[in-house]
Amino acid sequence: MDYYSTGSVAKKLHITVRTLRYYDEIELASPSIRKENGTRYYTNEDILHIEKITILKNLQLPLSEIQELLNNITTEQLLLAHKKSLHEKKEQLELSLAHTNELLNISKIEGQVNWEHLIPLVRNELQHKEEAECWSDYFSNEEQKALATKLPKMEQDDSTIKKWMNIIRRIELCLHKNITPFSLEGQIIAEDVVILSDEMFGGDKELEQKFWEVRKSENKSASLNLYPIKQEVILFLEEAVGEQMLHMNETTRNDE
Repeated sequence: MDYYSTGSVAKKLHITVRTLRYYDEIELASPSIRKENGTRYYTNEDILHIEKITILKNLQLPLSEIQELLNNITTEQLLLAHKKSLHEKKEQLELSLAHTNELLNISKIEGQVNWEHLIPLVRNELQHKEEAECWSDYFSNEEQKALATKLPKMEQDDSTIKKWMNIIRRIELCLHKNITPFSLEGQIIAEDVVILSDEMFGGDKELEQKFWEVRKSENKSASLNLYPIKQEVILFLEEAVGEQMLHMNETTRNDE
């Protein structure tokens, strides 16, 4: 039979010697051998017992309950509980990753992220329900389903959201340099917007127009938890695209 010192067990299980001594003190996990000089030695069975405690601790259970559970829980029940814990941690990591991507995208647009943005918003079931009801104020169920798949989200890290971010930044540069929506630069931006919109809405002009009418409203955008775009950016975009569509219609008539 193999025997392990307190230090080697702590290293093997990635816990502290102090933790092992505390487990021994409260009689939660004691070594099989204790020398007269105080040296403790653990067996493989002792180590397995400590690993079970670690799994139950990861479920946020107090040590007092763990003591009782260890005497009654089966291996299958323990594994199922551990599996559930891992799924919960995975969901938390995915939410954290999405939130981090969102902040990175905001930072690319605004140049910085305020401290209050770093505090994750806790959104409970009631808040999700309220947001869903807000979407119902403007769009039918079918339209909501279509938008859920078509609209890029700030927490995503793909090429579509990056293209829209670059358009916003280009418009802000135009505003900073007093370049008008009717300039060559403004019309190039408008052309890119038309192309992106066609790609995003798949040619569904009615849904596209309906969404942009909502998006132009600061209050409506806020109620739908959409990224707040500055009104001057929206005005520039509207005028630039309006000029672009006017030019396209004139070209079509001339071709006829």
